[in-house]
Amino acid sequence: MAKDRLTMPLLAVAMLGTLITGSAQSQQPNLGYDDTPFQPDGKWRIHDVRRPAPPSVVPGPFVSAPPPKDAVMLLGDGADLSAWQTDAGAPAPWQMAAGVLQTGKGIIRTKAEFTDIQLHVEFATPSTVIGSSQDRGNSGVFLAGVFEIQVLDSFENPTYADGQASAMYGQYPPLVNASRRPGEWQSYDIAFTAPRFSATGELSSPAIVTVFHNGVLVHHARSFWGGTAHRRILPYKPEMARGPIRLQDHGNPVRYRNIWLRSLSSDK
Repeated sequence: MAKDRLTMPLLAVAMLGTLITGSAQSQQPNLGYDDTPFQPDGKWRIHDVRRPAPPSVVPGPFVSAPPPKDAVMLLGDGADLSAWQTDAGAPAPWQMAAGVLQTGKGIIRTKAEFTDIQLHVEFATPSTVIGSSQDRGNSGVFLAGVFEIQVLDSFENPTYADGQASAMYGQYPPLVNASRRPGEWQSYDIAFTAPRFSATGELSSPAIVTVFHNGVLVHHARSFWGGTAHRRILPYKPEMARGPIRLQDHGNPVRYRNIWLRSLSSDK
């Protein structure tokens, strides 16, 4: 009986320790997965927890880029949201003041659709840091509607490598992490070539992107393996050959301004 009386308190302490440990683990940020499909090259899983984070670099001073004369102004001083709508075609519900747009409920997209483009986007994640990993300043810029360049507060914020700021989400991490501090304005400059398909719907060439994050090259003529999705990669379909610019709401108040686009094809 004495042995049983000793064993029961020790068992209770062990169980309490397990509960505390489990609770702490459940509160840890999601730094990746080990049960997702492998990417097409077979080296890493999608959002692989073991994939190394890119090194950090300090970008140069921020300079807002004025649009060239042949650019289509999608968001800027004096502009309204007339170029934008919801995926369902309703007026864009996000709030804008003095040319600055803040993410609201749902995704918004341009009314116009494009193929090959040069795109400039300026964004700022919240200055007050709330959350961690993917729950911190999360949004996204989608090219042709389906190929995402991730927006995230990646300043001293570990997460899975292919999900950090400027990643080709779920596919490639950036070459380096060029993120600025929370609340500071940042920029993406993107050159995008849409995928091509044969007359029978077969993929002729994939979507290709070059991205500068805060003036630092983070992707150089990289091909998307397919459309963007969480924990998987969407197969190519002919309807991906053109599409809108889409901005994602992920429950974080990310701000956007000075978004302009130049068509690099016959879309002009």
